[in-house]
Amino acid sequence: MNLQAKLIASALCLGALPFAQAADFEDFGRVVRVVPQTQQVNSPRQECRTEYVQVQQPAPQRGVGGAIIGGLVGGLAGNQIGGGSGRSVATAAGAIAGALVGDRVDNADTPNSGGVQEQAVKQCRTVDHWESRTSGYEVTYDYRGRNYTSVMSYDPGERIRLRVLVEPAQR
Repeated sequence: MNLQAKLIASALCLGALPFAQAADFEDFGRVVRVVPQTQQVNSPRQECRTEYVQVQQPAPQRGVGGAIIGGLVGGLAGNQIGGGSGRSVATAAGAIAGALVGDRVDNADTPNSGGVQEQAVKQCRTVDHWESRTSGYEVTYDYRGRNYTSVMSYDPGERIRLRVLVEPAQR
């Protein structure tokens, strides 16, 4: 190798010297202990149940058509039967009797009260539901005779991969 090549190689080596002072590499440490870090989380949920309650039903509507027609027919019949001054009394009595009979015939199948019926009622309430969730792991590991502790997002197992940074000590 000639002198000029040696000088260039030496200059390059001297120029790279600051970059060679700090280096990093990967190594492994032995895991000594792993402690899961947990937190309590509330996830409220709905609990529902169905109850059956008795409800009073309203009375059904009664028809009035039978009473009206019965009153008209009874009034006409009373007017035909009665004579003289008793005609108006007979007409009124016939209208009342006809209205009563017409109402009973028209509403014969209609109950007087609504009765009681069971109805399903859904009742819900919010209940707290607490769960323990793992948020990370406190990992203690041994590297070259010294213990180190770090919090990690996963359990590394029996050994942990480490990035080792080597730098010269500062005065």
